[in-house]
Amino acid sequence: MMTIFGDMSLNEFNSALASNRPTPGGGSASAVALSQAGSLACMVANLTIGRDRYEAGWPSAEISLKVGKKAMEMGPLLADEDAKGYDAVMDAYKLPKESDEEQKSRKSAIENASIGASQPPMKIAKLSLELLRTLPDLASHGNPNAITDVGVSSLLASAACKGGLFNAEINLVGMDNEIAVEMRDAVVAMREECSKLAREVMHLVHESLSG
Repeated sequence: MMTIFGDMSLNEFNSALASNRPTPGGGSASAVALSQAGSLACMVANLTIGRDRYEAGWPSAEISLKVGKKAMEMGPLLADEDAKGYDAVMDAYKLPKESDEEQKSRKSAIENASIGASQPPMKIAKLSLELLRTLPDLASHGNPNAITDVGVSSLLASAACKGGLFNAEINLVGMDNEIAVEMRDAVVAMREECSKLAREVMHLVHESLSG
């Protein structure tokens, strides 16, 4: 599937990220980190599956491979979705606000667009967390020669998850409706799980490196 940011070269994306345009921004960068985290997880899985000496790790590697492929594919799509969500919020802010009716309509449009814009980064965070959940077993049972690659995958997935959560939160500022409250609660729980899983993988990597 064609994507705006996914079809850019790395240099083109970095230049777009560094420009004075608001998109791509942190949400799209988080999506790219997710895609890279998935790619590394796939690499380690592929270096494990089919090698007799690591047969005990094949089941774990198969799980990481499945989720890693999903992250690879969804990352560029979510980068685009995040940028489109931001654009929708900006369009809502441009609505007329002269009359009371216009102000009411504009406020509702901004709130709806903001809730909508929080969805892509939440998807980024959820998929990052899904990938992170597979990495402790991959670190424990996968090809030990690639354990630092599992570590880097974990770092990227953690950054993608927390970056996604940041970008979801900023769209909820000033809102106290039921949806916003539920999303904030979810953000707190997801951030805690992300940190716990990332620490677990780092411990396994450091333990392996120390012999």
